Amino acid sequence: MNDRNKKSEATQAESSPRVEICTGSEAGTLAFGTALARWMQAGDVVLLHGDLGAGKTVLAKGIARGLGVEAPVTSPSFALVNEYALPPDSPLSFLFHLDLYRLDTLDELDTIGFSDITATPTGIALVEWPERALGALPDRYLLVEISSRREGVREFAISGSPADTEWHVRLTDLHRLLHVSDGAGIPQ
Repeated sequence: MNDRNKKSEATQAESSPRVEICTGSEAGTLAFGTALARWMQAGDVVLLHGDLGAGKTVLAKGIARGLGVEAPVTSPSFALVNEYALPPDSPLSFLFHLDLYRLDTLDELDTIGFSDITATPTGIALVEWPERALGALPDRYLLVEISSRREGVREFAISGSPADTEWHVRLTDLHRLLHVSDGAGIPQ
């Protein structure tokens, strides 16, 4: 690879898109999660960051629905991790839903198999309260920052880390999938 190609790739990675979307109801957040699930790939680790009550678990329920999970999806607040088998016709095997809110020490991550879960090539891991695992997070992840503006209204900002060419391409595709530019993608 010559220097010009390296510079072009570095510039593209630095300008990796950030997808932003707003939902106006719980149903809208569920629909957004369902759409997001269709875009996800095996091995994705998705960090769900937001205040208490921001909508992390509602988004996780939508993602689970989009992946074909039929079991009730609940927050794994006390178990720390819930594992859902996906349909046999799915290219994925599992959805892991982690809630690290009650995590006291990073050592507890070993007891739940955090490293193995976030390295599973045939599953997707959703991690609520990822800031509790700083220092143990995988090198590559999708960050979904969630903020609540008023009752029912949620803002989502999605970015990839590291900001490289692969995330640039994938987030550009997500932007197209959601039709964010014309507001036609997700029902409110």
